[in-house]
Amino acid sequence: MSQHTLSVIVEDKPGVLARVSAMFSNRGFNIHSLAVGPTHVVGRSHITVVVDAPELEQLKKQLHKLVNVIKVTELDRSDALESEVMIARIACDPVSRGEIGDTAGLFGARMIDLGPDSITFELSGTPENLASFLEHMRPYGVMDLVKSGRVAMKRLSDMTRSVVAQT
Repeated sequence: MSQHTLSVIVEDKPGVLARVSAMFSNRGFNIHSLAVGPTHVVGRSHITVVVDAPELEQLKKQLHKLVNVIKVTELDRSDALESEVMIARIACDPVSRGEIGDTAGLFGARMIDLGPDSITFELSGTPENLASFLEHMRPYGVMDLVKSGRVAMKRLSDMTRSVVAQT
């Protein structure tokens, strides 16, 4: 099974999320990540679903048939902008506090709580960036962790992407 990311635009109505997620569970697909939020259009929501499945063609067709679903797009990892938010509590003693803070700063993590034996960081970024942060923090000890669902949208065209990269 491979991971697929779906972007689903829906009407902001009660029960829509339940019907969309039921489509996955009824077919035995495990939802790895689910995030829902409003779009720039009043009355519409954007659902980002990351799912473990062999392929999704039939499921995408069935999602399109749901009453409140407006658009379903499968996002290719190379053609998508993805981000997650993570809060991680890292064990530390006073001696390693500076080293942990410096390392966390390299990832753009922001310290949001300081305890006698821990530092809690907030970090947003790509799933790969968050995984890399955790790998660097594991030797100190990850005491607690929570992550949001992944949000994603289609990347701009290749031409625009190269112009943005140059600036």
